[in-house]
Amino acid sequence: MDARVVVIEHEAEAGLGYFAAWLAGVETAVVRPYLGEPVPDRVQDGLLVLGGAASAWDDEEYPWLPATRDLIKATVDDGAPVLGICLGAQLMTLACGGEVRRGGPGLEIGAGTIHMLPEARADRLFAGVAAPQSVAVQYHYDAMTTLPAQAVLLATGDTYPNQAYRLGDNAWAVQFHPEATPDIFREWTTGLTGHPVGELNSQVDAARSRLQAHWRPLAEAFAAVVAEHATRVRGQTA
Repeated sequence: MDARVVVIEHEAEAGLGYFAAWLAGVETAVVRPYLGEPVPDRVQDGLLVLGGAASAWDDEEYPWLPATRDLIKATVDDGAPVLGICLGAQLMTLACGGEVRRGGPGLEIGAGTIHMLPEARADRLFAGVAAPQSVAVQYHYDAMTTLPAQAVLLATGDTYPNQAYRLGDNAWAVQFHPEATPDIFREWTTGLTGHPVGELNSQVDAARSRLQAHWRPLAEAFAAVVAEHATRVRGQTA
C-alpha cells in the first residue's frame, strides 16, 4: 500500500499545482472543507496544507480553520511529516505558538527571490535546492512575524524575512508557493487592481523552468520523507 498524504485544500484556485506530479510514490487524498468535507482529527502518513485567500485567524468566515490548526498541531506532536504552504505555513505558525499578522509592507506578489540560509544545506527538504538564491511564486498579505519556539529558520526574503522554517524533525513551513504554476498564478491575478498584473504574469511565466528546477527536489524530498515515515510506522504496527 502506498503512503498517503492528506491534503487540505482551502479553495479550488489554490490546488496542488506542480505537486500533483511531483509527489512521486505517495497517494494524495485531497480534503476540501470549503465544500463541506470534514477535516480529519489525525493523519497517519503525512499532511500537506495548501494556501488560500483566508487569514490564518479568520475563523468566522472560514469555519474549518480551527480544525485545520488542531490537525497540524496533532501531526507535529505525533511526529508525522507535515508541510504548510503560505496559508498552511501561517496556520502551522499559529497552531504551534508563533504569531501571524497583516504584513506591514503589503502584498508580496510575483516571482520573488528566496535566500537559503546555511541551515538549509543539511535539511532533508531543502538540501536538494541547489541555488543559494531561488526564485519562487509569492502571493500573500499576511506574514509569520514570530516563529514557534525551537523553529529553525531555513530561508529568508527581502520583503518578509521568515520565508521557510523547520519545526522538529518532520514539520516544515514555507511562506512562498513552490506548488504554483504560471497558470495558477495568472488565475490569482485575474481582477487584481493596483498592481502591474501583465508584468507580474510575464515574470512568473519567464521563471517557469527555474521554478520547476528549484522546487521539484523539495516536493520529491517531502514525498520521500512521508514514504519513509509510513514504512517505519507500519513496520512497528505489523
